[in-house]
Amino acid sequence: MSPAAYPYPPDEFDAAAAAGPRGVHRTPRSWWSRWWPFVLAVVLFPALAYGAVTLVSDGVTLPWQDATDEPTSDQVDESEQPLDETAVETDEPTAEATEEATETPEPPAAVVDLARQVEVFNSTTTSGLASAGRDALEVAGFTAVTSGNWSGDDPEASVVYYPAAADIATAQAVATALGLSAVQESAEQAPEGIVAVLAGDFTP
Repeated sequence: MSPAAYPYPPDEFDAAAAAGPRGVHRTPRSWWSRWWPFVLAVVLFPALAYGAVTLVSDGVTLPWQDATDEPTSDQVDESEQPLDETAVETDEPTAEATEEATETPEPPAAVVDLARQVEVFNSTTTSGLASAGRDALEVAGFTAVTSGNWSGDDPEASVVYYPAAADIATAQAVATALGLSAVQESAEQAPEGIVAVLAGDFTP
């Protein structure tokens, strides 16, 4: 549109436009003014991030952290909890067990009854065996010893019979005094006391 065709009267804005273009003559910006935002982002942000990580690792709760992120008492390592001495199991015996062990009665020691009736029989044709056995028992301390000839079945080896378990200690003492080893419980062969039947293996 030409100025002659312009329908409005000129004003102060037309005068400013006629003065020519504005701003093209400004001084160029320095390199620092163009790059400092990038330098700030590269240096400052990593430093802030490092500081935040350091604080978190030291146990400091940052404002944006949830308080529930902290470990609860149930999440604490069990190794940090105090050891309950009452819950520790030991292999040591308790006082009650020790008392029970000491209170257990021991079986009574076997007692040799030197006054028990002992009969010595000779089952061979060799004379003097029964009397020799009787003398050996009297020397050992037995006080009720008799001797005679055996009328039953001849044993293959010398043997000492006893009627009940209570007489086993006395029967063993009789066998030891006679130099014998065979001891047998038999109420049939020894109904009233200890019976020693001497065979050919007996040595006076």
